[in-house]
Amino acid sequence: MEFKYVFGLCLVLAIGSVRAQTPVDAPEWIEEKEPPPPSYSKDRLIPIDMPSYVTQRVGVDPDTITVGADGVVRYVVVMRNTSGSVSAAYEGILCSNGEVKTYARSGGAGKWMVVEQPQWKPLTDNVPSRHANAIAKQGGCDGRTASRREDTIRALQRSHKAYD
Repeated sequence: MEFKYVFGLCLVLAIGSVRAQTPVDAPEWIEEKEPPPPSYSKDRLIPIDMPSYVTQRVGVDPDTITVGADGVVRYVVVMRNTSGSVSAAYEGILCSNGEVKTYARSGGAGKWMVVEQPQWKPLTDNVPSRHANAIAKQGGCDGRTASRREDTIRALQRSHKAYD
């Protein structure tokens, strides 16, 4: 009789252990509708450190940084090449997946051109520039999660070199 009870108890514990290890179905992630591209300033950029082979200077306007309830860090990145011409992009980083999406681009005139069907792309495939990956590593993401807006700004400010 004692064997039955011990066996039954072991069986109950084993079943409970298997249930505890079975992942609970998480709700499917849904991206928030992104707001229209924000206005930005070229005068108050937080510089982003880029590899030495990148000739553009890159910065993020801190006033454009948002962290959505969907976990997407959105911002405007401004790029200035050696001849002085300026371009910008309104982007989002999904830290949990290591992906970036460009919502809109702006040339020298400052007028936004919305990307018709923006697609998520791996941060490591962000060609021709690696700025989104640098932004994620320098404070845009806290590992695989998005930080709060204020924490993101502080982390980016701490990690930069002097920016003219």
